[in-house]
Amino acid sequence: MTDHKRKRREGGRSAKIASRKKSAQIEAPRFLSRKIPCYELLSEEELVSIEEHADWILQEVGIEFWGDEEALKLFKDAGVTVKGNRLQFDKGHASELCKTAPKEFEMHARNPARSTIFGGNRLVLGPAYGPPFVYDRKRGRRQGTMEDFRNLVKLAHMIPWLHHTSGTVCEPVDIPVNKRHLDMVYAHIKYSDKPFMGAVTAPERAEDSITMARIVFGNEFLESNCVIQGNINVNSPLVYDNTMSGALKAYARANQGVVITPFILGGAMSPVTMPAAVAQAHAETMVGVALTQLIRPGSSAVYGNFLTTMDLKSGAPTFGTPESTLATLAVGQMARRLGLPFRAGGHYTASKVTDAQAMQESADSMFPAFLAGANFIHQAAGWLEGGLVVGYEKFILDSDRLGMLHRMGDGMTINENSLGLSAFKENSPGENFLGTEHTGENFETANFRSEIADNNSFEQWEEDGSKDAEERAYERWNTMLDEYIEPPMDPAIDEELKDFIRLKKDSMDDEWY
Repeated sequence: MTDHKRKRREGGRSAKIASRKKSAQIEAPRFLSRKIPCYELLSEEELVSIEEHADWILQEVGIEFWGDEEALKLFKDAGVTVKGNRLQFDKGHASELCKTAPKEFEMHARNPARSTIFGGNRLVLGPAYGPPFVYDRKRGRRQGTMEDFRNLVKLAHMIPWLHHTSGTVCEPVDIPVNKRHLDMVYAHIKYSDKPFMGAVTAPERAEDSITMARIVFGNEFLESNCVIQGNINVNSPLVYDNTMSGALKAYARANQGVVITPFILGGAMSPVTMPAAVAQAHAETMVGVALTQLIRPGSSAVYGNFLTTMDLKSGAPTFGTPESTLATLAVGQMARRLGLPFRAGGHYTASKVTDAQAMQESADSMFPAFLAGANFIHQAAGWLEGGLVVGYEKFILDSDRLGMLHRMGDGMTINENSLGLSAFKENSPGENFLGTEHTGENFETANFRSEIADNNSFEQWEEDGSKDAEERAYERWNTMLDEYIEPPMDPAIDEELKDFIRLKKDSMDDEWY
C-alpha cells in the first residue's frame, strides 16, 4: 500500500471517529417505515371463506352488549336486529358500518416532532400495557408502584425505537384504584412528550383522561385531532360489557382514538382451531369499530388483535407458537381487507425471567406481527409472565431488538454505493476491505449496532466482569434514568393539570378495589 493511500485511509477513519463522538444520541423516528412487503399467507379464496364465516357468526350466533342501552339503540337504529342484549347482523352489514373509519390518521404528541401516523406502511411501537407486577434483576418480582410507572415512562421517552409511551405500563398499586388513572395520565404527559393512552377501566376515568388531554392541547385542537387513545378489550367470546363499551363511546364521542382488541386464547375464548378464532376475532373487532362510527363517523379506530394459543392440558396461555404465528399473519390480511390500521403482537412470553424461553417466545411473537403488516404494537417492550409482569431488563433487551426491526424495515437499497463499486476499485484481489474508504464512509450505517450485545473476545468479556445480557441491561436502564432529562412543558398547563387532579381526588373517597 502506498503512503499516500495509507494517509488517505487513516484520515478518513479519524474523521469518522471524531464524527461519532459528536453524535451523542440517536434521533428518534416518528414511526418505523416498512419498505419490505407484508407476508400474504392466505389465498383470496381462503380470505373470503374467513370473511363469510365471520358474517355467519354475527348473523346466526350474534354478539352481546351487557348493560349498554345506548349502544343497543344505536345499532337498532342502524338496522341491526336486536333481541334483548344480543345483536345479529345481516351479511356484510358490520363491515359496511366500518367504512367511515379512516384508513390512516395522525396522532399528535405535545411535542409536534414526536407526532406519529397510524396506517399505511408505518409501524408505531409502544411498551408493555397492563402488568400489575414489575421485575428487575436486583429487587426481583414485586407489585408495581407509581415510582415504577414514572420510571418506565421515562425509559420509553428516552428509547428512540419506541414512538408511543403506551398506557398502563404497570399498575401503580400504591395509589387508590379510583384515583390512580389521574396520576398515570399525568406521568405520561409530564415525563414524556410522545403520544400516549388514557384510562379505560371506567367510562368516567376515560372522560378524565380526555379532559387532561384537552388541558394540554386545547379544546379546539382536540375536537379536530387525535391526541389520546383508549385500549378497548372485547370480553371474548362475543361480548362487550358496559365498562369497555362505555370507555369506547367516551373516546369516540370526543373524536379520539380507540384500539379495538379481542383477547382470545384459542380453546378458551374461541374454538381451539385457529381459522375459527380468526373469524371470531374479525367479527368482534368489526362490531367495536362499527360502534365508534355510529357514535362519531370519521373518528379513528385501530383494528386490534390479541390471539394466541393455550396449553390444553393446564389452561396456561402460550406464546410464540406456530399456530399463533399463522393466526397473526392471517389477521393482518383481514385487517388490510377491511382497510384499517392494524394492531398486533408484541414481545410476548410466559417466562418469569429474562431467559432463553423469554427471548424465543418474544421473537416468535413479534416477528410475525412485523411481517403481517402491523401498524401498532404496544406490548413491544418489557412483557413477562404472560403479561402479569413488566421487566426492566426485558424492557431494554426488547427495545434493542426494536432497533434491529427498524433497520430490517428499511429493506435493501440497491445503488452504486451499496454495490461497493469504489471498494472493488480500491482493493486488489486478496486484500481486506476493512481499510477502504468505502468502509469508512459506510461504517456507521452499514450495520445496526446493538447497545446490549457483547461481541468481544472471551478474554475481554471475562475482563469486563463476565456479564450476561440481563446484567448489561440492568446497568443500561439505571444509567438511562440517571441521565434522564424531563421534556419542557408550559408551567401554566402543568399547574392546570395539577389543579384538575387535586379537585378530582378531593371529590371522592379512596377506593382500593
